[in-house]
Amino acid sequence: MKIRFNRRMFTMMLLFSALNVAAVLVMRTGFHAAAHGVEASRSSLTSSDSEGMLFPRESESREVRELGGMWKFRADMSSNRNAGFEQQWWTKPLEQTGPVIDMPVPASYNDITQDRQLRDFVGWAWYQRSFYAPASWKNVKQRTVLRFESAHYNTIAWLNSKEIVRHNGGHLPFEADVSSVLSYDIPNVLTVAVNNTLTPHTIPPGTIQYMDDPDRYPPGYFVQNLQMDFFNYAGIQRPVKLYTTPSVYLDDITISTDIQGTTGYVNFDCVIKGNSSAVPVTVELLDKTEELVARVKSSGKGQVKVNDVKLWWPFTMSSDPAYLYTLKVTVMGSAGQSDVYRLPVGIRTVKVTSTQFLINSKPFYFRGFGRHEDSDIRGKGLDYPLIAKDFNLIKWVGANSFRTSHYPYAEEIMDMCDQQGIVVIDECPAVGLKTKENFSNKTLAHHKDVMTELVRRDKNRPSVVMWSVANEPASQLPEAEYYFKASLLTLCA
Repeated sequence: MKIRFNRRMFTMMLLFSALNVAAVLVMRTGFHAAAHGVEASRSSLTSSDSEGMLFPRESESREVRELGGMWKFRADMSSNRNAGFEQQWWTKPLEQTGPVIDMPVPASYNDITQDRQLRDFVGWAWYQRSFYAPASWKNVKQRTVLRFESAHYNTIAWLNSKEIVRHNGGHLPFEADVSSVLSYDIPNVLTVAVNNTLTPHTIPPGTIQYMDDPDRYPPGYFVQNLQMDFFNYAGIQRPVKLYTTPSVYLDDITISTDIQGTTGYVNFDCVIKGNSSAVPVTVELLDKTEELVARVKSSGKGQVKVNDVKLWWPFTMSSDPAYLYTLKVTVMGSAGQSDVYRLPVGIRTVKVTSTQFLINSKPFYFRGFGRHEDSDIRGKGLDYPLIAKDFNLIKWVGANSFRTSHYPYAEEIMDMCDQQGIVVIDECPAVGLKTKENFSNKTLAHHKDVMTELVRRDKNRPSVVMWSVANEPASQLPEAEYYFKASLLTLCA
């Protein structure tokens, strides 16, 4: 059987999700979270001083080690879902607490077994694994950081029985400096508890309904009601990493780009940590062949000028799309120790007129999709073959964009967008804001934290042209006006 689409049907199919008018969309170029005093919640990062959390990249000064593989796993099936805390499971091998299974990380835990109770589990799920720290890291003046690319949704982690980090919210990274907790010559034991419960004040929201009829339900029986139309996959769904930096290090960098004729400009603002006074910073811009284009020495803030600039273009707008330079930042610390970090940079501009969306001053027409990260077996777990297949399909069908419906996607996916010229509407997990309680000040405070984390992570990406603050909220409610207009959208002014 042949299915025929006329041109209008095909265009509408492509555009419907990507440009859903019910989503609250904000131009990327107008959002500067730090300038409006919005900082990450300190209660959610108990042991980390870092506010930048640059994506871990190996360099001359940095090492990265992944902690993926098979972890020990146990879902807390107790009636109150609290046995793990009552019995302090983080203080002992997880096998000593009761039955455990092997669980792959990264992956959602829901579809790994044939157990329906685990597939639909709501509550605290416990993970544990051991690892050795390299002897070469011992007695070196450096930081060692433990990073979670994401876990869903409320996470507490212990290293060698000491709590190191808490984080509220999924789909976004969090980390902690574990230099003072890490052991050498003996195994380190990492224990993680993850809770996927959704409440009226989580992002996304949901409700817990207790079934009190003793003739129909056992004591304590409850149901998780979702306010979204997709499955609530849970677990440690993206990589867990250990990485190192020198004691004086680049904590964050914010860039913006501009174009004047054939000249490009890269403005940079570095945040240096671990130093008591200003330290020299060298910023170099390299082209695709690693040839030096420009070099600037500063205290961390300045501009790089690029003659005969090669612009970052979307996939459908150029025969040579997605040109990326490399911004190499070298921070000189004490005793000649330097920190080197390389950031991919695309030079492009984004503007909106009353009738057009412009990239590099040329009209851009969004042809794309609303996507999901879900797949068989691994759920929302990071899957490189699936990522490669999806991007081949996107380009095969002639699309040039997508919206990250309805949550931030893995940084590996965002890297592919930068590298292949796929334009992104970057959406936070605020899907299903339907009730008055969802628009409370408590929810708003968390929503601001989530938006701050999202912008902090993706602010430098050339592929990201727009932020989506929420998907299909009940914006007709009186409470929504203050929630969005007077609070969230003022962050984007």
